[in-house]
Amino acid sequence: MAQLQPVKIRNITLGTGRPKIAVPITGITEQEIIAQAQTIKQAHPDLIEWRLDYFEEATDSNSVQTTGRALRQVLGDMALLTTFRTHNEGGQLMLNNSQEYQQICQNILANNFTDALDIQLYQEQAIVQALVEQAHQSQTVVIMSNHDFEKTPTAAEIQQRLLAMIALGADVAKIAVMPQSVEDVIMLITATQKTAVIAEKPLITMAMGDLGKVSRIAGEVFGSALTFASVGAASAPGQIPIANLRQELEDLRIK
Repeated sequence: MAQLQPVKIRNITLGTGRPKIAVPITGITEQEIIAQAQTIKQAHPDLIEWRLDYFEEATDSNSVQTTGRALRQVLGDMALLTTFRTHNEGGQLMLNNSQEYQQICQNILANNFTDALDIQLYQEQAIVQALVEQAHQSQTVVIMSNHDFEKTPTAAEIQQRLLAMIALGADVAKIAVMPQSVEDVIMLITATQKTAVIAEKPLITMAMGDLGKVSRIAGEVFGSALTFASVGAASAPGQIPIANLRQELEDLRIK
């Protein structure tokens, strides 16, 4: 069994105790983003995720800098994860190429407003490695991710992807899948548990949609360190309102 190395993101720690709760910001304009941040902050999540791909000026470096710094000021000491989700993994904006994705992520890191950066596993490997190196140089936590909105890979494939993320330098490895059956949910949970036993880094896993809701509340049992809730608009199918999720996590807490 590997020794898990908890990961600190500002004032929270992934990999110990109850799974932490993240809530996404999905505003289109700077005004909407700041307003959502203020509302979400009042719900006291552990972490806020800025879904940059929803922002209408996501490819404008100056706008990202201005909005990111305004968001940082609103959030204060609350941990911030910034994510640009590409269209083929459920994101809102179609990019022209991988280099454009790299430029967006580099701009996020250069402006020093985020505590963690989401980097997708399935970008060009040289780009992934360069972004991981830049993130670590700027003391930014890397949450590497993969999302399948159509199906659930086999348990062996889920495990392989999570371990590949860690091998590429991820501080936290994340996968989200779409179950088509109860068996798919069980497969995701089983793969998470088996990987958590041997992984040295925290994992974030979830099955999406109504079938997968159980995976969002039972992470402490099978080895997922963070779960996503909604305050208003959800960013993925199956997200549970934060007040409900908080109570469900407490009910399942391992004493």
